[in-house]
Amino acid sequence: MNFETILFEIKDSVGLLTLNRPKTINALNRTMIEELEQVFDILEREKTVRVLILTGAGDKGFCSGMDMKESASALFEASPERIYRFQSRASRLFYRMRVIPQPVIAAIHGAASGAGFSFAMASDLRMITPEARFNAAYINIGLGGADLASSYFLPRQIGSGRANEFLYTGDFMSAEEAMQLGFASRLVPRESLMADAFEMAEKLTKKTPLGLKMTKEAINQNLGAVSLEQALALENRNQAFMIAAMKIELSASKTEQ
Repeated sequence: MNFETILFEIKDSVGLLTLNRPKTINALNRTMIEELEQVFDILEREKTVRVLILTGAGDKGFCSGMDMKESASALFEASPERIYRFQSRASRLFYRMRVIPQPVIAAIHGAASGAGFSFAMASDLRMITPEARFNAAYINIGLGGADLASSYFLPRQIGSGRANEFLYTGDFMSAEEAMQLGFASRLVPRESLMADAFEMAEKLTKKTPLGLKMTKEAINQNLGAVSLEQALALENRNQAFMIAAMKIELSASKTEQ
C-alpha cells in the first residue's frame, strides 16, 4: 500500500511504521492522520504482525507536532463544530495506538514535540537516543498544555509532580531526564537505534501472540483500576483464559500426532 506521508512495511512478524515528512520533522497533518487510521485498521485485523515499531524519517527528529502552517489558518477560519471534529479525530489516533493488539515500540531520535510527544506516550516501550527530547508544546502556542492524551498518559508514566510541570511550562524533557523519570526504557546510540528496536521487537515476537495481546489489554485496563481487587480480577481472568487456550492447543497437537 502506497502512502504520501508515512511508510509502512512488514518484516517477518514485525511492522515498521515511519512518519515520513522529514522536511517538516514529520509534522502531523490531515493526510497523515488519514493514513495512520488506515494502518491502524490493518493492524487491528492483521494477525501476522506481532509487534509494531514506530519511528520518524530523517535526521532532525522524531515528530515536531501538528503542522501548524497547514492547519492553523484553516482551523481558525472554521466553525467550532468543525474544529472539534478535527481535534477529536487527531486525538483518536492515540487511543487507536492503545487498542491495536500489537505492542508498540517507539524508536525516537531528536525532538518529539506536541503530537510527537503524544506518539511517544501512547507507545508501550520507548527506545531513545541521547539527542531525544520531549515537550508538551501545546502550551507554548497559546493552547492548553493538556492535549492529545498528554494529561492522561504523562502523570501515570512519571508521576503528577513532574508531569504537571512539563504540561504547564512546555519545557523540554531531556533524554537523561526521560531515563531518570522512567519515561524511556532504553537509551541507545543513534547509529544503533533501529537495530536495537528490531532486537527488542524480535524478543517480543517469541512470546505467544495471545499473551502479548492480553498483557497489553491488562496494562490498558489497569491504568485506570480503582482498586487492587479490580486489577487482580482482570489478571486472573486473563491467566485462566491463557491456560485454557494452551490446554486446547496441546490437546489438538496430540490429536494430530
